[in-house]
Amino acid sequence: MRVAETMERRARHALHAAMSHLPAAPSAISPTRPLATPPRGSGLMTVSGDYGYPVVGWMLNWMYASPIDWSADVRDTYGNLSWSGMLNRRVLNIAGADAVQQVLINRDDHWSSERGWDWIIGPFFHRGIMLLDDPDHHRDRRIMQQAFTRRRLEAYLARLAPVTADAISGWGAGGLLAYPTLKQLTLDVATDVFLGEARGPEADAVNQAFIDCVRAGTGLVRSDVPLTRWHRGLRGRELLEAYFRAKLPAHRTSDADDLLTALCHATSEDGESFSDDDVVNHIIFLMMAAHDTSTITTNAILYFLIQHPEWQERVREESVAVDGDVLDLAAIGRLESLDLVMKEALRMIPPVFSVGRMATVDTEVDGYFVPEGTPASVTALGPHYDPDLWTTPYAFDPERFSAGRREDKSHPYAYFPFGGGAHKCIGMHFGQMEVKTILHQILRRYRVTSPLPDLGTPASAWDWTSLPKPLNDLPVTLTPLTR
Repeated sequence: MRVAETMERRARHALHAAMSHLPAAPSAISPTRPLATPPRGSGLMTVSGDYGYPVVGWMLNWMYASPIDWSADVRDTYGNLSWSGMLNRRVLNIAGADAVQQVLINRDDHWSSERGWDWIIGPFFHRGIMLLDDPDHHRDRRIMQQAFTRRRLEAYLARLAPVTADAISGWGAGGLLAYPTLKQLTLDVATDVFLGEARGPEADAVNQAFIDCVRAGTGLVRSDVPLTRWHRGLRGRELLEAYFRAKLPAHRTSDADDLLTALCHATSEDGESFSDDDVVNHIIFLMMAAHDTSTITTNAILYFLIQHPEWQERVREESVAVDGDVLDLAAIGRLESLDLVMKEALRMIPPVFSVGRMATVDTEVDGYFVPEGTPASVTALGPHYDPDLWTTPYAFDPERFSAGRREDKSHPYAYFPFGGGAHKCIGMHFGQMEVKTILHQILRRYRVTSPLPDLGTPASAWDWTSLPKPLNDLPVTLTPLTR
């Protein structure tokens, strides 16, 4: 591990401990102020909020404490719409389901995804599908959809299931750290499914480049200064561009069933296709999104199944009843208990728990005035933990998604772990089938426990610095089952 990363990791753990002793409640640090004055006669209300600590605002609480608790404090203090100091800006917190729906659906075209993300991660995921606005977004998504048809998904599943089975069967009995182990597995799966090749000698460097790009967006120093997150992110982007661009000539002439080849050949009904730059930008973003979000979700499911062994046994019984380790789409669809657990894990620990938007004109949200140029954080944590939408929202309860309850239907945006509106995750179905395949194969082979006496809560035991991950990398003990 590099010196700079080791120092940052130690500092991060120290800050997690230190932040738990600092005031967390909004307005405890700086006075309440309006975001902007509504136009005279508009009848719109004023968004209230506070900057937080000098210079850094609430960024340290967001990164090193818990956005779950912090979001609840903000909602209790200011309501479902407020503003906070973040990265030297006033950022709108959109936490109510009605306001979330209005912004993500974006019927009046007043909100930009490109501008909302660009100031955070633009240099590292340039023109990824999530960072585009119409008409570019509509065009690229229409072409990209050809890479996620059912026929393509079945071909991807046929590749990922054997790779997963081979890796998991080699784990053996004993202890391991779930997070790095599963991250390596999902990267190996992505390399096979997306690139059509096995893990190569450059895999560790590619994995680190993805990590650096993801973490760069929350860097406090936002320029190319050596040893900073931003600097490492820029170098990571350079490595990824060179890595994928070198592969394009072979995939342009291939007829294989991997994702990179699919993107190289994807054509819309109007005959539009991707340039080399388009393919490189999209494969970088898709590969990051695929293996990072699958890693987080798989870890979250194990985290909850260890704490709730009755659910682990219930999920295992269904997996054992299904014939075989390698499943097709129809068989995966029959893993109903695993589906309930996955949905609840995604509710409590959504991998992308906040999405960026920016107001392109003076506009209103849920009756409040928002001036042009205001960046917004549309957080899933607000609706996902809203007691008006969910029964005991801080409790793990997969049955809330069962046919007899369906609490996720209490509001169209009570539950949106894959985003919403035109930018809803295009790889959602691929991600779900990958996660279910991994968990199915793990639970058929092992009983999973942890040597830790207490795994804590999502707020206390997870690092939410950029994308959530277990603070202790989730140590687990695997006990092989007689088959």
